Amino acid sequence: MTIQELRSRAGEEIAVSPWHTVTQEQIDRFAEVTGDNQWIHIDAERARRESPYGAPIAHGFLTVSMLSGMAQECVKITDPAKMRINYGFNRLRFTGAVPAGSRIRTHFTLNSLKDVEGGVEIAWGVVVEVEGREKPALVAEWLGRTYL
Repeated sequence: MTIQELRSRAGEEIAVSPWHTVTQEQIDRFAEVTGDNQWIHIDAERARRESPYGAPIAHGFLTVSMLSGMAQECVKITDPAKMRINYGFNRLRFTGAVPAGSRIRTHFTLNSLKDVEGGVEIAWGVVVEVEGREKPALVAEWLGRTYL
């Protein structure tokens, strides 16, 4: 889809990513890289005994970091671009846990698209769904810039 085609679709869900399993190995590697080694993420036995989730859970920021890959899988903007960058978030909430072994997918809704110098800024409404649960894991407005 082109930027021009997107302009007329504000408020519409544009894409849904494929399902992704969040593994304990991913959680452990994320903990190692970030230094966030809290037991609720990496100590499976303790998490089974003491956490309200009965299992280790993914870091919220691991879920956030997966957004880029999920977007690339399903949001195809065909205009040639010099570069695409993350521009930040207007709103970001972790609304539910992602237990190790859960499958997640992201729904992408076009909130707005505006012209900026050299390109466009796209505000995506993103909702990360956890398979089998009504409550999402993450709700955000994510900003991206495409420079043409």
